[in-house]
Amino acid sequence: MKPSTRRNDAPVRAPAPEKTPPRTASGADSKFDRLVYERVRLGIMSALAVNEPLTFNELKALFDVSDGNLSAHARKLEEAGYIECAKSFAGRRPKSEYRLTPAGRQALYRYLDHIEAVIKATRRS
Repeated sequence: MKPSTRRNDAPVRAPAPEKTPPRTASGADSKFDRLVYERVRLGIMSALAVNEPLTFNELKALFDVSDGNLSAHARKLEEAGYIECAKSFAGRRPKSEYRLTPAGRQALYRYLDHIEAVIKATRRS
C-alpha cells in the first residue's frame, strides 16, 4: 500500500508525541507547572483549596469569566487529575460541584513553593 503524500510527494508523517516534563528522583516535576500557572486555573485551584466544594456558578462568579472559558479551564484541570467534578441535579437544574484532588493540592503547593523560591531569590539580588 502506498503511503499518503503531499503535493510535493513528501510522505505524511504522524505528529511527534508530546514530551512529558522530566521528573526528579522524588517524582516531582523539575519544571514549572504551566498548567497551574494560568490565572483562572490557579484561581480555581486556590479557591478549592480553602472552600470545598464549589459549584460551577460559584467559581464563575468568583472569576467573572464566561461559561465556556471556565468550562475549558476546569476540563484541563480535571484531565490532569487536579480537580474532580461531581454532576447532579438540584430540582431540574444541573449542578456541577468541584473539589481539589490530593494530586491537585500537591501541584498547587509545588507551584507555591516555586513562586516563593523565585521571590526569595529576587529579594536577595
